[in-house]
Amino acid sequence: MKAMILAAGLGSRMRPLTLYKPKPLLEVGGKPLIVWHIEKLKEIGVTEIVINSAWLADVLIGALGDGSKFGVKILWTREDEGLETAGGIINALPLLGTEPFILVNGDVWTTFDFEALLNVQLGQDLAHLVFTANPPQHQNGDFTLSKGRAYTFDQAHSGEALTYSGIAVIDPAMFDGLEAGKRPLAPLLKQAMLDGRISAEKMQAAWVDVGTPERLTALDLQIREGMYA
Repeated sequence: MKAMILAAGLGSRMRPLTLYKPKPLLEVGGKPLIVWHIEKLKEIGVTEIVINSAWLADVLIGALGDGSKFGVKILWTREDEGLETAGGIINALPLLGTEPFILVNGDVWTTFDFEALLNVQLGQDLAHLVFTANPPQHQNGDFTLSKGRAYTFDQAHSGEALTYSGIAVIDPAMFDGLEAGKRPLAPLLKQAMLDGRISAEKMQAAWVDVGTPERLTALDLQIREGMYA
């Protein structure tokens, strides 16, 4: 199984920290955010990882290289301008192949055990999403979870409103027939939910959307103090 880490964002909310360093290289607990993901993937035997790049791409690629120092193989894509989530994935499909792959946002941090993703059987589904409890900055959530299925709020389905964690298993078939270019992932997920083709789970683990310098600092302190040991 392959994985893709999304790492092409501008990191605008993290400035000035991201003026000279891409957001995935910002450190918590003495380690870049993206390296936490790479190590977790290696632990479960996922050693072929595709990473997209745009903002400060040379800095990111220079820091991680071909992945050999982490015991993995990193395959890179470059985007002249950020293509957003779905656009970045479509651009990387030639490297990802035709089988379902693990997708991870490069700017989140979690203690979630990725090994569970190896057992996901999509069947007719196009994706399996990992949800998390709504953080203070996003209290209304993104989608609804009920009996292992994901729903949009428009579907008026009784269930728990949760936040998409940025972790998923995706079938490349979700992007069949779509042209390359700038395109967000959320509309594709919502359409697949309306078609009844998205499964989901709620993680029982720590999760942080490292979206501001304040959250970065707080997470770094918590890790160093052993809160997540």
